[in-house]
Formats: sequence, C-alpha cells, structure tokens
Amino acid sequence: MHLKFALAVSAVLLTGCSAIASKTNSLSDERIVSLSAGTIGVSPDDLSLIDRCTEGVNTYARVKTKAGVSYACTINGGNLLSFDMTNPPVCNRN
Repeated sequence: MHLKFALAVSAVLLTGCSAIASKTNSLSDERIVSLSAGTIGVSPDDLSLIDRCTEGVNTYARVKTKAGVSYACTINGGNLLSFDMTNPPVCNRN
C-alpha cells in the first residue's frame, strides 16, 4: 500500500518537473548550433539547425554541416531545473 502511494507521488512529481523543464527551456537556436558544433568538431559557422524539439529536460536537434553531413543531437539541460546549465550534447551521424 505504501509502495503504491510512493510510486504514484513520484510519478506526479516527475511529470511536474518534466513540464517545468520543457516550459522554461532557454536554449536558443544559436546556442544549440554552438554546443553541437563543439561536439561534432566543426565551426558553428559550418553548421545549420534543421529542426528541434524539447521534451522534458532534453532538447533534440537535427543539424547539418555545409558539406551535407547531418547529425541528430540530444542536449540535456538548459532550463530552470538545471540552472540553465547543459551537459555536452550527444550527436550521432545520420
């Protein structure tokens, strides 16, 4: 009985935190490009943002180099709950 209650409370709190993180995301397109470029190893001037989506504490972005190589990047943080700090992006070549 207590375990079910604790799990229910945890689920509500996590859902609330996820909503707060999404609504307070402060990552600009320029910052996403800059962070992603550093991870990929190119200049931000050589990278363009194709699209982005924020879900909870993560921002998912697709970027493309001037050479035509595209990457899918995940950036964790950049919101009120993380004090606007981010972890280094994880980028995978598409």
